[in-house]
Amino acid sequence: MQNIRNFSIIAHIDHGKSTLADRLIMKTGACDLRIYKDQMLDSMDIERERGITIKSHAISLPYTASDGETYTLNLIDTPGHVDFSYEVSRSLASCEGVLLLIDAAQGVQAQTLANLYLAMEHDLEIIPVINKIDLPAADVERVLEQIDSELGLDPATHLACSAKDGTGVDEILEAIVRRIPPPRGEAEDPLAALIFDAYYDAYRGTVINCRVFDGEVKAGDTIRFMFNDSIYRVEEVGRFLLDRQKRDTLSAGEVGYIIAGVKTVSSVSIGDTITLDDRPCAQPLPGFKKVKPVVFASIYPIASDDYEDLSDALEKYKLNDAAFIYEKDSSAALGQGFRCGFLGLLHLDIVQERLEREYGLNIILSVPSVRYRFTLKDGAELYVDNPAHYPNPMSIIKSEEPYIRASMMLPDRYLGAVMTLCIDRRGVNSNMRYPSPGRVELSYEMPLSEVIFDFYDRFKSVTQGYGSFDYDLIDYRTSNLVLLDILVNGEKVDALSQIVHRDRARARGVLACDRLKDEIPRQMYKIAIQGAIGGEIISRSTVSAFRKDVTAKCYGGDITRKRKLLEKQKEGKKRMKMVGSVSIPQSAFLAVLKSDKDS
Repeated sequence: MQNIRNFSIIAHIDHGKSTLADRLIMKTGACDLRIYKDQMLDSMDIERERGITIKSHAISLPYTASDGETYTLNLIDTPGHVDFSYEVSRSLASCEGVLLLIDAAQGVQAQTLANLYLAMEHDLEIIPVINKIDLPAADVERVLEQIDSELGLDPATHLACSAKDGTGVDEILEAIVRRIPPPRGEAEDPLAALIFDAYYDAYRGTVINCRVFDGEVKAGDTIRFMFNDSIYRVEEVGRFLLDRQKRDTLSAGEVGYIIAGVKTVSSVSIGDTITLDDRPCAQPLPGFKKVKPVVFASIYPIASDDYEDLSDALEKYKLNDAAFIYEKDSSAALGQGFRCGFLGLLHLDIVQERLEREYGLNIILSVPSVRYRFTLKDGAELYVDNPAHYPNPMSIIKSEEPYIRASMMLPDRYLGAVMTLCIDRRGVNSNMRYPSPGRVELSYEMPLSEVIFDFYDRFKSVTQGYGSFDYDLIDYRTSNLVLLDILVNGEKVDALSQIVHRDRARARGVLACDRLKDEIPRQMYKIAIQGAIGGEIISRSTVSAFRKDVTAKCYGGDITRKRKLLEKQKEGKKRMKMVGSVSIPQSAFLAVLKSDKDS
């Protein structure tokens, strides 16, 4: 155990975590040059396409130190985006130390601080590493000042490297061995292993990723999950190289996987403790705190026959993404589906894409909403994340919506445009500081509902991609909220309903009606698309009808002949409108989700 080191790489987005992981893999010879590619640990296509890490990935690296000793370095590469911070917190529970990576050009940023606090909560050894020192804009002296003033760490402990060209990587490997402590635990004690991740394999069942704290586990052992007392027989244990590598045993201090023929996905819960059935440990290991979703949306299958497939896919997906929650839901327009909770808009986007790619599903997402709080006349407090559950307006005394503190880092030349955007989104209490010449850090308090609509896209546009955006929830604040309904041909489409601020209701209603007008196919009669608050219509668009020229055969003669034919046509259209129902294509639902700047 003295020769094992468990560590993680944490940082803000794009500070070079995956590149440094690639370099460590190459230096230790864990990967053959023939199969090497960038982002070695990012195994999903979606991660490679977007250039981001979504899942934490573990790998064991063999390393011979300068003193001739051979060590096993268990590296866990983590995501940097705020929407996947839960992945980071779970990974840190399996480590004794972290490399805190800081970009030499950008310096300390929002997620650098957030991840530092996570590491401190777990009482880990922290090694600050300044990356990208090869950049022309690199300013190591300024970053050292930030390490001292903003992070409260000793700048003398820092390491400097360039993960891109390999400078300083040998020093990092030596520092991991010298400064990160070996794991603590007793191989003779009863087994206690923490599940920090899992995924479903169609051939082997559920593959459990765990960190063994005490005892050991081997093939043939009978294990018990302490959360639900289910018992399984171990088929295989091993550790992670680029693929799973089978081993005889996993013992205290090691990170690896267990396959035990777990067929039902619901049997495994992330944060559970695994122990031996015949010799259990005294008490479960402390798991992970429950995650609170921020953004909510409903997912429906396009074809109602696919409901069972969607249900199975969500159950398997939940195993691999512990921050995702869902429950059954139904809609008059779209049938049976699920109400899902996400940690942010990027998380929602990734979930949708992974469900479509990995499980071959065709799904519709409803308009994303946040969780509002209503105080009713009888004193009850009601939390509503689904517009379908909006309470009777006559019974509401006070309505509140969640506010966030948004932190934005951007070049100062874009300051005016970003401040205008924030004020337009009801931003208040601005705060500004200049961490370095030419760069400004801007802080605003604004409603979360304004951010989930299209704020991030607009922010990236006005800063031409140079701005970084991060947020954290602060509290609920009183707001004038109303329920905006969309009516098509006089019928309410519940999947398009939104809870909005009264000042924004008309703009949102006009936008939704105009979008639907472009997407709903024309019929033989006019279709009215309306936005309504209660019984008050606030916006309208009309899909014009196809018109057959019934007077084409009349040439010359009395005008009354033509009028008679037109009146007959008018009666027929009225009858059709009464019995006809308008089918809304999926593209119409997606069109309403898009911002007004996307068109």
